[in-house]
Amino acid sequence: MSKYKKQSDPSRTNNYKKKRKERIILSILIPLFTLILIGAVYLARLFATVENEIDASFAEIERQQPVEKVNPIDEPVSFLFLGVDNNEDRQLGSTRADSIIYATLNPTTHEMNMVSIPRDTFVPIINKGTTLRYDRINSAYAVGEESAMVQTVEEWLDVPIHYYATFNFAAFLDIIDELGGIEMNVPVAINEMNSDDQTGSIKLEPGYQTLNGEEALALARTRKIDNDVKRGERQQLIIEAIIRKALNFESITKYTGIAETVGSNMQTNMRLKDMTAIAQTGLNDSFSISTHIFEWSSFTERGMDLVRIQPDSFEAIQTELKNTLNKANDSTGSARSDDTAS
Repeated sequence: MSKYKKQSDPSRTNNYKKKRKERIILSILIPLFTLILIGAVYLARLFATVENEIDASFAEIERQQPVEKVNPIDEPVSFLFLGVDNNEDRQLGSTRADSIIYATLNPTTHEMNMVSIPRDTFVPIINKGTTLRYDRINSAYAVGEESAMVQTVEEWLDVPIHYYATFNFAAFLDIIDELGGIEMNVPVAINEMNSDDQTGSIKLEPGYQTLNGEEALALARTRKIDNDVKRGERQQLIIEAIIRKALNFESITKYTGIAETVGSNMQTNMRLKDMTAIAQTGLNDSFSISTHIFEWSSFTERGMDLVRIQPDSFEAIQTELKNTLNKANDSTGSARSDDTAS
């Protein structure tokens, strides 16, 4: 991994401790993925429209070398989740990935590991097997969309990516609205733009209330009132509220509409049968969920504010991810889990 000159300004350093076990990752992608697994996929046999919507979102990516085929029911599998803040209405042109999450799932040891990759991480950008330049990792999407993102993350982390899923934020709005809003305790007052970038359109006061999609997205996005740490805490509150509402029995009748929303706002190389297989690994057994946050610091290069991942943190998290994907360790992993339980 490349090393860069360390900056002496301590105010630009943001070190985060690794957060482990039973924590929901701070990203708006996870509720979308959760809804696919526990909602649309689980009820696919009942609603034929789900299969049509999910299949319509299928798009394979170009790879220089094919990734090994796996059966998610009994083999470790990995995912790259991307969030992009663009759609047909906004037409922002050169889109970059706003959220980047790499996740592994081991159905034998019942482990799931996730890491959120800072979008300003300085890495080699790779497309069609060629290293183009060093840049922010999210710029790979502008270079070659999902294909370049997959190649760049695979090369940087030295891990395989079996499946990807890209969402735009219209899904975030529509899913919450399909659920009839979410109930949560808003921690701060905000005055933010809406999804059409109209300044001051969303105003919220602190307190327990029902938020629609526009209001929830504004609360998740806002960063000018404090910092990214507090922003992450707000996103976690929103995620928990979405999951609580989605799991409410009264929401079951809305799952078809949610599936249609997700399908029209997602691109993935997962077929419905792949999602069903993934869902089957977790509907009968509880997984231990480990979420990781890289320790990092800020620096400036070519006039850009960038992120440097600390080598020790990188190696520790990379090892965790690789261990989860190691089939040879499945039996020993299960034994460790049994020993711990006893």
